[in-house]
Amino acid sequence: MLAQQKQEIVALFQAALAPIVAGSDLPPESIKSVALERPRDPTHGDIACNIAMQLAKPLKMNPRDLATRLVAALQADPKAQGLIASAEIAGPGFINLRVADAAKQSVVRTVLQQGDAFGRGDGGAGHHVIIEFVSANPTGPLHVGHGRQAALGDSMSALFESQGHKVTREFYYNDAGVQIATLANSVQARARGFKPGDAEWPESAYNGDYIQDIADDFLAKKTVAASDGQPATASGDVDDIESIRRFAVTYLRNEQDQDLQSFGVKFDNYYLESSLYSDGKVEAAVQALVDAGVTYEQDGALWLKTTDYGDDKDRVMRKSDGTYTYFVPDVAYHIQKFKRGFDQAINVQGSDHHGTIARVRAGLQAVNIGIPQGYPDYVLHKMVTVMKNGEEVKISKRAGSYVTVRDLIEWSGNGDVTRGRDAVRFFLISRKADTEFVFDVDVALATNDENPVYYVQYAHARICSALANWGGDVASLANADLSPLTQPHEASLLAKLAAYPEMLQRAQQELGPHQVAFYLRELAGELHSYYFAHKWLLDDDEALKLARLALAVAVRQVLRNGLALIGVSAPEKM
Repeated sequence: MLAQQKQEIVALFQAALAPIVAGSDLPPESIKSVALERPRDPTHGDIACNIAMQLAKPLKMNPRDLATRLVAALQADPKAQGLIASAEIAGPGFINLRVADAAKQSVVRTVLQQGDAFGRGDGGAGHHVIIEFVSANPTGPLHVGHGRQAALGDSMSALFESQGHKVTREFYYNDAGVQIATLANSVQARARGFKPGDAEWPESAYNGDYIQDIADDFLAKKTVAASDGQPATASGDVDDIESIRRFAVTYLRNEQDQDLQSFGVKFDNYYLESSLYSDGKVEAAVQALVDAGVTYEQDGALWLKTTDYGDDKDRVMRKSDGTYTYFVPDVAYHIQKFKRGFDQAINVQGSDHHGTIARVRAGLQAVNIGIPQGYPDYVLHKMVTVMKNGEEVKISKRAGSYVTVRDLIEWSGNGDVTRGRDAVRFFLISRKADTEFVFDVDVALATNDENPVYYVQYAHARICSALANWGGDVASLANADLSPLTQPHEASLLAKLAAYPEMLQRAQQELGPHQVAFYLRELAGELHSYYFAHKWLLDDDEALKLARLALAVAVRQVLRNGLALIGVSAPEKM
């Protein structure tokens, strides 16, 4: 049932209650407590309401008597005609409603009229949300964990946009610290002709083949550029560690850009950790905390009183050697997010970041500038295990120690980038973020119902094929008579279509893009069952044929809408 229809039924109950409440001691706003739910047993009806049981005692009435009056008022209200087919009282005072067939069937016309906009809402209008995801160190190719973040973050961004929020997708580059120095030293060693295993090879160096690629281009004095930064031209001087560092970071940022583009992910903004230091934001955040009186000196270090904000112990901010602990720039960064005007901030990160949540939030509360409690929100994902040919794959030749996003796309598409991207994006959001996930490349390549993305896409292609075989004007189906759609399979499909807008709203509110994947699999399953149970292109019943084709077109539209939202294509042929 569509949300508008639910609102109309709630309004009918409120109108029925109004004169009863008016003659009692209850305030008029009591009628706003009407709530609808699905009956546990579908045979009891389409909608249940327990308002009679809720208000019977304060109204000093028997629940069944109150229910009887409400049902009589509903049935007498002209606005219920064509919306409610029947109303029955069950048990101590439950009211079970059956929705009229015409009201259920109307979802087809709504979908066909709204098209790509079906399911979108405006509840988030005026709200500005920043969603930070991937945020990889520019020290190597993107691994499958980054891929899961990219799929989750981009789909979540699309969910928020679908509900009217203004969304900024942001990539936070950790371009400061020990790992960047290790990258520069690794490239320098390769440029000098050393390789892993040599006595001169640094113990902590990165061993992947990509380090040699960077070194070769550095020696060739090439120029590289990331999508948002200044080009970096290599000096070619193996002793120029600063040139090596700058070139290597830019080289890998460019490579990560290319991987993200092939994955269909585009960021609105890139934020450099180094800028927090160079622009004085870290020092300003520390000073704000000192001025707020929430820090203290001990053992030569500066501590933050995070226990005052729910942490299990106070945390060191500035170590005795003068350097900051890793959560301090995070606090400074999120202060900037708030000052940039974001009502809500969401971080999609690996589960290894769990320990930073309490201290970052404590720091944000301690500066006392109006940042709401619980800011930012965190979506933490667990690891991805990659299986291929029945065995776990742990190493990529290019990366040296892990499977890259590029590997996964290439393997899952068998040379077809679009097919690979579709499989990876669908698979990586098909489970809740906080559950471990096994990515089976063999399943991703399968062309049967074991492959969930193939199963969903094939439902779309199957409808396209049926419409091509019909050969009629698809646009004309918007005016088809829908009254013949009375079979159980049709009722299930109609209910599933009507559930799409609420599913999107719930998925956005719960930060759960996996719900979209679940829904699409269920809708595809309903479509496939319908296809095998009932003939669409009937020769002897034109009205039923057109009604069924109109229903199929509505299903196709919703499949297309849902797939687009999670960044997956909707092929017309397979």
